[in-house]
Amino acid sequence: MDALDTLKRHGVTLESMTDIGFALYVGEDGQQTLEKLKARFQELVRKNLKDPNIFLLIEAAAHLDQVVGSESGGVFRESKDPPALVADELIGMSIAEYIAGKKGLFNYVRYDKSKPGILAKLPPFLDDAVAALVAGSMTRLFEE
Repeated sequence: MDALDTLKRHGVTLESMTDIGFALYVGEDGQQTLEKLKARFQELVRKNLKDPNIFLLIEAAAHLDQVVGSESGGVFRESKDPPALVADELIGMSIAEYIAGKKGLFNYVRYDKSKPGILAKLPPFLDDAVAALVAGSMTRLFEE
């Protein structure tokens, strides 16, 4: 099993992460350029998902969503992303900074606040983990 299998169980695919990544993209509009960037982004995501640290943080996020989720009788029953919850942000910040340093962390905040694509539908921990993976990978893409 790898992190992509875990994400797929929650409806997150490589394609949906590409959609998230390029939802906030500002740059050249040429279709050929855009397709090359998307292909390279997917390579970076695959590479990052093979990293054991990222794998474990994503697995932890998926597990924590089960522990705290209302559907499992968890500690947060009222809200999808309760204001008192900050551990999800810590996982996101860790992933983004691990992949791409402070620039990745800055980019993570953009994705976390905007919640494009499937991010808006994910539970609190996974939305931050995926936003961070996308943000870190997008940051690396444009540092090349």
